[in-house]
Amino acid sequence: MKALIFGANGQDGYYLQELCKLKGIDPIGISRSGNGLPGNVADYDQVEQLIKQHLPTYVFHLAANSTTRHDALFENHETISTGTLNILEAVKKHSQTSKVFITGSGLQFKNTGHPISEKDEFEANSAYSVARIHSVYAARYYRSLGIRAYVGYLFHHESPHRKASHVSKMIALAAQRIAAGSDEILEIGDIAVCKEWTFARDVMQGIMTLVEQDNVFEATVGSGLAYSIEDWLTQCFSLTGRDWHDHVKFRSGFVSEYKQLVSNPETINVLGWHPATTFADLAKMMMLAEKT
Repeated sequence: MKALIFGANGQDGYYLQELCKLKGIDPIGISRSGNGLPGNVADYDQVEQLIKQHLPTYVFHLAANSTTRHDALFENHETISTGTLNILEAVKKHSQTSKVFITGSGLQFKNTGHPISEKDEFEANSAYSVARIHSVYAARYYRSLGIRAYVGYLFHHESPHRKASHVSKMIALAAQRIAAGSDEILEIGDIAVCKEWTFARDVMQGIMTLVEQDNVFEATVGSGLAYSIEDWLTQCFSLTGRDWHDHVKFRSGFVSEYKQLVSNPETINVLGWHPATTFADLAKMMMLAEKT
C-alpha cells in the first residue's frame, strides 16, 4: 500500500508519515520545499503524473498556507481549492480505488462560541474559509461520482514541530529562554482566547481512523476541550518554576478573530477515536523538546 501526502513538510505531514509506516503503508511525501518529492499540488500535470505512477491506496491533501489574511487569497485558492480539484480529478481518471482525504478547518464554520460539528453551517468570513468551503463542495461532488473523498475538519493542534512564530511554540521557547536567564518580555495579544491544544500526532491518528472506514465521510477531528492562551502560559511557565505575569506584556490594540473555537467530536468518537495526549502532557512534551 502507498499513500501520497501533499504538504508533507509540516507537523501534520511528519506525524502522518510516521503513522503510515507503523501501519505498513509506504508514505510518499510531496512538498514545494523540504524532504521528500518536490511537487506543487496546484499543478495538475504534476499531480496527475504522481497519481498515475503510484496508484496510491490513500491520497492526503494537507498543503495550505494556514492564514486568514486577505493577501493570501490567491495562494490559498491555488493550494487548497485548485489542489483539491487536481487530486480528485486525477484520482477519477487514473485511480478510482484510491481514498482521498481533504483537510477542512474549524475556521470555515459559523462560530457562535459553541462546539462545532461537521453538521454546522459554513461561513465565508475570510479568504481562507472561502477556499476551504470550496474544497469541501468539490469533495462532495466527486463523492457523487463514486470517489471516496473524506473531509476531516481540524481544529488547533500542536507539537514540537510547530514553527516558532506560532503562539504555542513562541511561549514554550520564551519560557525556556527566561528560565535560562533571559530578561526578555514576551508580547502577546488576547490571552483569554480559548481553543483546542490537541497533539498533532493524535489528530493524524484521527484522520487515519476516518479514512480506514467506509460509512462516514466527514467529521470534525478534535479534542472538544478548550483551553485559553493564559492556561498555556501558566502550564509552560510553571514547568520552569516561574510566574508568567512577571514576563509578559499585552499587545496594544490587538483584536482576536474569535473568543472560542472548539470542536464537537461526537462523530469521530463514535468511530473509536479519542486523543491520547492531555493538555499538561503536551506542554511537558514541547517544553522538553526545547531543552534538547
